[in-house]
Amino acid sequence: MKSLFYGENPKLKIENKNEKKVFSVFEHELVPKHIVLSKEEAEEVLKKYHVKPYQLPYIKKNDPAIKEIGAKPGDIVKIIRKSPTAGEAVAYRYVVE
Repeated sequence: MKSLFYGENPKLKIENKNEKKVFSVFEHELVPKHIVLSKEEAEEVLKKYHVKPYQLPYIKKNDPAIKEIGAKPGDIVKIIRKSPTAGEAVAYRYVVE
């Protein structure tokens, strides 16, 4: 068996800028669901928690999940994680440069 580092494994292809996307980060079981909020939804969230967008935790625009959903700096992203105790845990992130 060839080493994973030196051999060719068809499941471990790396994305090349000249090739089409081979792997979606959302196919992995540990990557939570990401949703870009509309302006109205974002305003509701900010109002509910009495915060300004810059007071939310940041997530960079070059994060693989953010790239894949097409979020831009200034957007608010809702992240839904599976939780063994709560069922679902929701978090919000502010996309930054």
